[in-house]
Amino acid sequence: MFSIGDFAQLGRVSVRMLRHYDTLGLLPPAHVDPATGYRFYQAAQLSRLNRVIALKDLGLTLQQVRSILDEKVTVAELHGMVRLRRAELEERITADNARLLRIEARLRAIERGEHMSVEEVIVKRVAPVRLAELSAIAASYESEQIGPVIQPLYGELFPRLERAGVTPSGYGIAHYEPGADGTVIVHAGVEVTAQASEAYDFEIVDLPAIETAATIIHRGAMDGVESTYQALAHWIEEHGYRSLGLAREITLECPADPGGWVTELQLAVTTG
Repeated sequence: MFSIGDFAQLGRVSVRMLRHYDTLGLLPPAHVDPATGYRFYQAAQLSRLNRVIALKDLGLTLQQVRSILDEKVTVAELHGMVRLRRAELEERITADNARLLRIEARLRAIERGEHMSVEEVIVKRVAPVRLAELSAIAASYESEQIGPVIQPLYGELFPRLERAGVTPSGYGIAHYEPGADGTVIVHAGVEVTAQASEAYDFEIVDLPAIETAATIIHRGAMDGVESTYQALAHWIEEHGYRSLGLAREITLECPADPGGWVTELQLAVTTG
């Protein structure tokens, strides 16, 4: 048998923790010297200790750990619990990372709103364009709602074009329109010259010209586009324009790394 100090060292835990587990009945020592009160443990108890630590690290309370151990959880069941908890933790990490990116995007919006240069915005006429596109509904205009909708649309659009023998003739263009109950109809398209056909499993649409568009270049992933849109909004208001909506996003460059994306944002405006 091993003294409590040696057992703590072998199990990579503290003596204080072993005493606490003993008090809770989670891991009582194999033997207690009646004269000295010293605790002694057997090597076989390391298996139970490992189960206690694993279950605790899964986020269970010690009371829950004791209940599970009393039910004699098997190694296979423990592996299943670990896999489930791993999936939950990975989902939480993904959500937390996305939340941090949104916070950083809002901070950039604050900074850019204070320091944007007038030269960044160009007012111009946008010519009409024909698109092949797919559409779907997003819950809102928030980046975390738009991204998961528009990315699969583009992932499906290009294979459909290839199967139909339709070759893109220009840039990818995303545009949006209000849906019901605050939702957004997301259109993911690419420039083409093809005529509409009932044989296609995608739409051919003609976007009209925008006679006066305030445009600005956004660089980087689209999950940070809020700051650029808000900079454009400040410029529109400060220069006496009024927005007519019809926001379009023109993908000018789209390398594998989203940090290198270049997107032109177009917003229809009028004076007065």
